[in-house]
Amino acid sequence: MTTLLLTTLVLCFVESVLPCQGREDIQNFTLHLAEGLEQHSPQYNRNRLNQLEQVLACRKPGKEGWHFKAKLVETHVFSITANSFKGLNLTSSTQAQKEGRSMPRFKHAIRFPEELMRGIRAQEEQTLVCIYIHSSYIFLDKQNSSVLNNHILGAFLQNRTVTGLRRPVEIQFWHNMVLDASNATCVFWVPGADAGSAGSWSSEGCETQHKEGTVVCLCNHLTYFAVLMIQAQNLSQRELESLTYISTVGCSISATATFCTLLLCCFFRRWPQDNTTRIHMNLLAALFLLNGSFLLSKPLATSTKGPCRAAAALLHGSLLCSLAWMGAEAFHLYLLLVKVYNIYIQQYLLKLCLFAWGLPTLVVMAVLIFSGETYGYHVISTTDGYKNMNMCWLTSQLAHKVTLCYAGLILLFNMLMLVAVVAMLRRIQRQKGQARRDWATVLGLTCLLGTTWGLAFFSFGVFLIPQLYLFTILNSLQGLFICLWYLTTYRRSKSSSDSSTSR
Repeated sequence: MTTLLLTTLVLCFVESVLPCQGREDIQNFTLHLAEGLEQHSPQYNRNRLNQLEQVLACRKPGKEGWHFKAKLVETHVFSITANSFKGLNLTSSTQAQKEGRSMPRFKHAIRFPEELMRGIRAQEEQTLVCIYIHSSYIFLDKQNSSVLNNHILGAFLQNRTVTGLRRPVEIQFWHNMVLDASNATCVFWVPGADAGSAGSWSSEGCETQHKEGTVVCLCNHLTYFAVLMIQAQNLSQRELESLTYISTVGCSISATATFCTLLLCCFFRRWPQDNTTRIHMNLLAALFLLNGSFLLSKPLATSTKGPCRAAAALLHGSLLCSLAWMGAEAFHLYLLLVKVYNIYIQQYLLKLCLFAWGLPTLVVMAVLIFSGETYGYHVISTTDGYKNMNMCWLTSQLAHKVTLCYAGLILLFNMLMLVAVVAMLRRIQRQKGQARRDWATVLGLTCLLGTTWGLAFFSFGVFLIPQLYLFTILNSLQGLFICLWYLTTYRRSKSSSDSSTSR
């Protein structure tokens, strides 16, 4: 606490003393900022950057300007007047070795239009300050967004805010990657509302142009600029919001339907208590947990790490259990409709529970114990880049791939079981009406329990957006569909048994 107080006092003293210091003092100040970029907190670095801006703004450079370059920070100061200013081009480069010779390699450039001095008296002198920062550590938003080559270019006039330029400032960023509008966009930094809050990136007032090896930003104001990197196949902000709304409504409906069906099964003694019904109820319980944990994952993403990690583990575990019970449903359907005879399995339901509840629980517990960081804050990026959404989910790409493979195996097993059942139904020649009813039963059960999850494997190219909407609608309402199907089947079987009894 004493150290923090002393540091604050020193910074306040430095802020009051440093402005308009000599050349060597400014160089030392810039070096201190550059060396501490990746050692101190972003808030501390932003305070130091603000002080550097004040120091440079009162610098009186000569005709050629004043320039200083450190490891991660470059500063350029120019003295300009309205009647003599005809625009300014500024380029930064480093030396690269090519065929044994030292060749300049351009990194970025900035071009100021003549309109920059509009509204200023002809003889009034202004100080133009340019700061190039080769580290994004100062400008970290809540999503830890990445910028092209970690390059941020800043420019401002002393004691004057520049906005609404008709001829924009042109900022060029060179690169050696394949970039286009889908994965890179020009942005500027918006400071936080107060000193302790993180800022954010915005693209308002900036236009992005992509050329070979260059991203050109045309912005109508002065501040700190960068090129925000966007992950491939991201959704727009509107699409993400609509999908979030659909999934929230669908999961809420499914959670309510599954909960009510479970209550009916528990409190009504006349409800069937055979293995088939118990398997259905276990699947509904798993889907209830899945829907409930999904609804909790977004609100808890704004909480501390502990609750979010617990919510992510619950969501992952309930997903694994739901998929396992879908596989159990397919296996049980195969035994009922294909094997028919000699299907007695000792402690059958207990073994299914150990597989569908026990195995996923052991996996999640092992991950929590040995690799707890696998669960946490998961960022869903949008094409806007700076308007992302957080949820509590898996943070490891390996865990994502393993879960996807697990789901793929379950779906493959379900499809094989469906093919076997369909082959059996085709052999039924005499009881055509019964066959049609069996067809409805098989499709109503197996498709709802597995097939719709297969849409996850079509999330690429032109299929991405339609697939996401179909996947979200069908699977968020899966619990409701199964409840309706089960209640309809139960009512039909009860009507059949009553009619046969009356005869």
